[in-house]
Amino acid sequence: MSQLDSIAQLLSRRPKRLALLEQIAEQGSITRAAKAAGLSYKAAWDAIDELNNLSEQPLVSRNVGGKGGGGARLTPAGERLLALQQRLQALQVQLLQAAGDDADLELLGRLMLRTSARNQLTGRVRAIHAHGHNDLIDIELPGGSRLQAQITHDSTENLQLSEGSSVVALIKAGWLELQPLQTPRAEQHNALEGRIEQILPANDGPSDVRISLPNGQTLCALLDSARLAELGLRVGDPVRAQFAASQVLLGTQL
Repeated sequence: MSQLDSIAQLLSRRPKRLALLEQIAEQGSITRAAKAAGLSYKAAWDAIDELNNLSEQPLVSRNVGGKGGGGARLTPAGERLLALQQRLQALQVQLLQAAGDDADLELLGRLMLRTSARNQLTGRVRAIHAHGHNDLIDIELPGGSRLQAQITHDSTENLQLSEGSSVVALIKAGWLELQPLQTPRAEQHNALEGRIEQILPANDGPSDVRISLPNGQTLCALLDSARLAELGLRVGDPVRAQFAASQVLLGTQL
């Protein structure tokens, strides 16, 4: 692979989400923005959730449904980020071209890994509690909601975590257990309360259930139709998402 090919490959990874921001600003429609950015409608929703969850302030404001599959616009924070990204793009190309050889670019690519976890919530470490070989990490999300992650003490040291550290909590959609709010909360589990924003049925698997949290972040859970019917959950219903501290993975910026 040539250096120019490597540069093109690197630039095509992370910025697809930012390309979606640009199209949302131009189109004002999730469906049209997804098509222009080369994403499926479902992938566009995933990208918007991820962008809002990784930011301390929502970047995209959405209206579910309506003509064109739902309206969307950038928030002031989203507009600032898009302007910054556009200024940085030219500098990014110059920096990548300055790499010594293709091996440097391949290494950089490995460091820019993406994750399969659907839920990525940004937050800050409020406390670290030692429990033998493990640590229980208290994390505060924007808006004040809390969750806990259980990781090894070695992981705490490798991530260089301390009070005030910025972290990303990763939770797979299949790990979330949804319950109506009137159901008693399970002890020793994380519990985030929100409202069902959208249910996207799948032809050959569980449905995507998107939960809007009060702070503007979004969770995605996977539930089959039988379980949805059993719980009686519908769009607009308040809901609790529960998950164990051991099911939370943590990431930090390099």
